[in-house]
Amino acid sequence: MAKPHILIVEARFYSDLADELAAGAIEAIEQAGGTWDRTDVPGALEIPAAIAMAAKGTITKYDGYVALGCVIRGETTHYDYVCGESARALQDLAFKELLPVGNGVLTVENHDQAWARSDRKQKNKGADAANAALRMAGLKAQYGA
Repeated sequence: MAKPHILIVEARFYSDLADELAAGAIEAIEQAGGTWDRTDVPGALEIPAAIAMAAKGTITKYDGYVALGCVIRGETTHYDYVCGESARALQDLAFKELLPVGNGVLTVENHDQAWARSDRKQKNKGADAANAALRMAGLKAQYGA
């Protein structure tokens, strides 16, 4: 795969974190010689549907997908459902549809943990997710899947 074209799908619920995650992902994609498009959705639960729509669409073809967002634990069990269901749906896309997906949806206890994982100078999970998508796209091309 000469020049991978990647779709970044980001949940904008925490826009400051989303911007930092996206910056890390973009740096990694460009460093690998790839190109990217970026789109947003309201929250983590909508990311898998957006990826599925893009994968089935006929306008632009992507070699891989980067899912970015953050879910911070709150006072209710909503956190558990959002984390579990978004992760499950992303795995279903990767496994059942053979889509190269890098999962950069953070699931954290508080804003400090979210920043430590988003920050490009710390854990840089945006770059990690992009690198995962790029690697899986390479494997898909290698195996002709």
